[in-house]
Amino acid sequence: MASLNRVILVGNLTRDPELRSTPSGATVTNFGIAVNRRWTNKQGERVDNVDFFNIVCWGKLAELVSQNITKGTPVAIDGRLQYRAWETSEGQKRSTVEVVAENVQFLGRVSSQAKDKNFEPDFTSDVGTEKADVNLDEDIPF
Repeated sequence: MASLNRVILVGNLTRDPELRSTPSGATVTNFGIAVNRRWTNKQGERVDNVDFFNIVCWGKLAELVSQNITKGTPVAIDGRLQYRAWETSEGQKRSTVEVVAENVQFLGRVSSQAKDKNFEPDFTSDVGTEKADVNLDEDIPF
């Protein structure tokens, strides 16, 4: 049986990216995004809702994201879902599902730091995975 784990989200950062290094020296950045959702209910009224997602970036992508986008920046994320479980120091079991980004396309303005360097970032991961074609100018069929 074939399997597929792919997610594409477009939303705005809910917090500034946090850049860290793991004990083994890998670079990782975490941030959140909010994705708006709109539908019409049975009474014919428009209903707006927001979904929040935690995003994780690794390696060069983590560094680029942390240097060039901030809270409020609109982004398109292409990645995969990942489930993690751990135990706290108090012995409590915790788990989460997060999006591991393989491609981050920022849709807003470049930060002043990037402008000073005449930097055109390519927010793709260096993990060697294929990039999905995301053309936000086309009509989405759903």
